[in-house]
Amino acid sequence: MSESNVNPIKIVILQRGWVVVGRFSKEGSECKLEDASVIRRWGTTKGLGEIAKNGPTSSTTLDNTPEITYHELTAVATIACEESQWATKLR
Repeated sequence: MSESNVNPIKIVILQRGWVVVGRFSKEGSECKLEDASVIRRWGTTKGLGEIAKNGPTSSTTLDNTPEITYHELTAVATIACEESQWATKLR
């Protein structure tokens, strides 16, 4: 998974079941996702790792959102995404 971009694309699992994706940045304890979407339906047979690596499937449902900000301690897990598979899928 590529981490070379200044703002790499990541899937973030937040508390209370929110799963979001976007261009990640962090300043202090505040994390931010730009060009973000809530992943309402994964549309996978192999979990989030499948769409992190291969991009969204035809069954994945992404709900575009404005910028998402959250405190670093509210993240349960962060998954690096394959940039080439996601770059055109984010708004």
